[in-house]
Amino acid sequence: MRSLRYLVAVADASSVTGAARRMHVSQPSISEAVAALEAELGVALLLRHHARGVTLTPAGARVVAEARLLLRHAEDFVHAAASLGQEAVGEVAMGCFLTLAPRYLPALLAGLRRDAPRLSVRVEEGDHDEMLAGLMAGRTEIALTYDFDMFGQLEVTRVAQLAPVAVLPARHRLARAPRVTIAELVEEPFLLLDLPHSRDYFMGMFRSLGLAPRIGFRSRSQELLRGLVGNGLGWTIQNVQAESPHAIDGSRITSLPLDPGLPPVRLVLAALPGPASRPAVRALANYIQAAFQRGGMFDTGQYPRAGST
Repeated sequence: MRSLRYLVAVADASSVTGAARRMHVSQPSISEAVAALEAELGVALLLRHHARGVTLTPAGARVVAEARLLLRHAEDFVHAAASLGQEAVGEVAMGCFLTLAPRYLPALLAGLRRDAPRLSVRVEEGDHDEMLAGLMAGRTEIALTYDFDMFGQLEVTRVAQLAPVAVLPARHRLARAPRVTIAELVEEPFLLLDLPHSRDYFMGMFRSLGLAPRIGFRSRSQELLRGLVGNGLGWTIQNVQAESPHAIDGSRITSLPLDPGLPPVRLVLAALPGPASRPAVRALANYIQAAFQRGGMFDTGQYPRAGST
């Protein structure tokens, strides 16, 4: 187990020196443990580059992914044995889609600190492809993301549906309308959230209506797009609605329902079968699901069918 911890530390630091510093042991201790592990398994785990650290071999990447899971199970075992009958304990490595994190994570993490103080969460943010890569590499155990192109081996649990809305400047000519249509806005500059899968989702809305947007700006940052809208530089479509009528720079914006019939996005929790069975991971998943249900902290009014897909 110690050798596996050292190997994971080397993978995280991309160097033996960095791993030794992180684990508070000598560099030779790390090197000897990893070399002994390679000899026992009969495969090379690391490629050593003179003065440039190390990288994992393909076999090393698989061993590290399994080692992360094994070490987390070992931690769960210790916690469970020490606190039988008590609340969920341990650390969960969680991925969260870039646009979801600023809207939902602050309240979720604050709620967990209050309701499950012995359950800690380490978060990795990224786009959808990065969420899936983190799960497959073992860096994360569960991810809050959208159900774009999921791998068959993932356990996917629907959490909520988020309908698209138009985000307009507060002084826009249609800002006081009860709802708007894409056709009413299509001649104005469209600000595109330029993330993998997200861009296809938004562009697909225009195609379904036989329209083509006038793209005025592209960005990976939803907050930047909201700021551009607030400053009158165009409009955008978003599914994650902020509680505030202000963009991050203080400019005012408004969100209005779009054409009925446009497809919502489905918010899901994704995990591999092994990590999904960990008690701490299950406790986190249950907490997040409850947060989006009727009466929860993120009650969206749109409820998916129960269960996994």
